[in-house]
Amino acid sequence: MEYTDYYQILGVDKKASQEEIKKAYRKLAKKYHPDKNPGNKEAENKFKQINEANEVLCDPEKRKKYDQLGANWDRFGQEGPYSGGNPFGGFGNQSGQAFFSGDLNDLFGSGSGSSGFSVFFETFFGRGERSGRFGKGPGSGRLKGQDFETEMEITLEEAYRGTSRIIQLEQEKIRITTKPGAYDGQVLRIKGKGGKGNNNNNGDLLVKIKVTPHHIFERNGHDLKIIKHINLFDAVLGGHVIINTLDGKIKMNIPPSAQNNKTLRIKGKGMPVYGNTGQFGDLLVQLQIDIPENLTPIQKNLFEQLKKSFN
Repeated sequence: MEYTDYYQILGVDKKASQEEIKKAYRKLAKKYHPDKNPGNKEAENKFKQINEANEVLCDPEKRKKYDQLGANWDRFGQEGPYSGGNPFGGFGNQSGQAFFSGDLNDLFGSGSGSSGFSVFFETFFGRGERSGRFGKGPGSGRLKGQDFETEMEITLEEAYRGTSRIIQLEQEKIRITTKPGAYDGQVLRIKGKGGKGNNNNNGDLLVKIKVTPHHIFERNGHDLKIIKHINLFDAVLGGHVIINTLDGKIKMNIPPSAQNNKTLRIKGKGMPVYGNTGQFGDLLVQLQIDIPENLTPIQKNLFEQLKKSFN
């Protein structure tokens, strides 16, 4: 049994970050995916190697244990995967049955034979299904398909009201719908719409929501913030202004002696609380006082008199 260099398979350095490993895996998996290389056995084998390498290196604990093997991998192979000298620790029990708590969320295709892993991998991990039980037991060899990821860009208005998009998969089109209150970075999981797995155990489609920045509103959780310019006289004497909200225009009162950058809160005019019908955040209105410019001599004189009255 030859040592399998997972770093070499993915084309990354041994000091590569998790993000670099993930990026390399995605690039290679896309290149050698069976759907893009039908009937190509060489590409199929390469795809299996890539998934096997990713299975170990993408998990910090597995990677650490794999790195610790070093030059001792051959000695470990002679002792057996479930002997007392197992550097992976906790895989076997006295009955000889092996357990593993990892998540084999990789796709090897329904026609790949057994588990799809190399002899090197199976020496340490055994065979089995992604649920965590290897070797004996029902369902052995059942693998879940690969999860697919995509991004769905929506506006703040669409996030407020809810919206939908049509996404083209390999064989079908599906409609992705968001509820009111969708937020940036939210991930929607569509069951069974990912890569094909054994026994119809397909992966999922993960749709990441990206809410584009708005030219007026700034979002902070369920609350919205807006800057409103007011004149000096309304700031001093009080008044009212018209405010734009995502639900239409409203009239807002300004209290007398309002200071610059003062923030007024309007209840229930923020974003909907996702999954909670009828609940909304607030709208925060930050006041910006505009100082009059280009005063006439008469206006300047009036301000001088006002100044003297305060003195």
